[in-house]
Amino acid sequence: MTLNLRGAFAIFKNELMRMFRTAFGSILSPVITTSLYFIVFGAAIGGRMQEVDGIPYGAFIVPGLLMLTLLTESTSNASFGIYMPKFTGAIYELLSAPVGVVETLIGFVGAAAVKSLILATIILTTALLFVDYTIAHPFFAFVFILLVSASFSLFGFILGLWATSFEKLQIVPLLLLTPLTFLGGTFYSIDMLAEPWRTVALFNPIVYLVNGLRWTFFGRAEVDIGFSFGMTLLFLFICIAIIAWVFKTGWRLRE
Repeated sequence: MTLNLRGAFAIFKNELMRMFRTAFGSILSPVITTSLYFIVFGAAIGGRMQEVDGIPYGAFIVPGLLMLTLLTESTSNASFGIYMPKFTGAIYELLSAPVGVVETLIGFVGAAAVKSLILATIILTTALLFVDYTIAHPFFAFVFILLVSASFSLFGFILGLWATSFEKLQIVPLLLLTPLTFLGGTFYSIDMLAEPWRTVALFNPIVYLVNGLRWTFFGRAEVDIGFSFGMTLLFLFICIAIIAWVFKTGWRLRE
């Protein structure tokens, strides 16, 4: 079966241009929010907590803040991208067009992942204005960021298909992802927690994502790195399987 690359690129380009048309909400807002985190947590807490596991506190929180942005922005961008065609009725034009599941995912999910990678680059550059840090394993950092962006863009695509209102689009990012990320070691090491809270924290999947990214930055983490990469890949394949089932059955697409 031949891929319709022109159709995939058309969807991809349209979704990517939407980010630049809404630059303040898509780019400036996350950067401003991240900068405020650095100012508040880096200055207020960093002044009292000089180092965590031998890492300056300001640098220690960089991977966590980057992960927070990646999770929320990847999910939100992909969910909004597919929800709007459903809301306006343009989804029927997409379903009748000569594009399949692969082309649709390349267009919508690919654009959301690229947006996240652009944001990650901007945030890492912005972080240098506040703290001095280096990335111990840049290749693995890029691969891990790419995996997380792709996985949660796919997750956001599923969320956009599931949602029947704009309110439902915000439920998962605001009430699930953001709290789990804050409790997943974004601003602290889970080794600082007393039992049984440290054991409880290990049931939070975001802990493994944050620590996986933290390992690529500093070469150390509180959890097994192989497990972190494995969980990310497993989540990626689960999302792909769900989307394949959705397009096969037409769930939420033809309602």
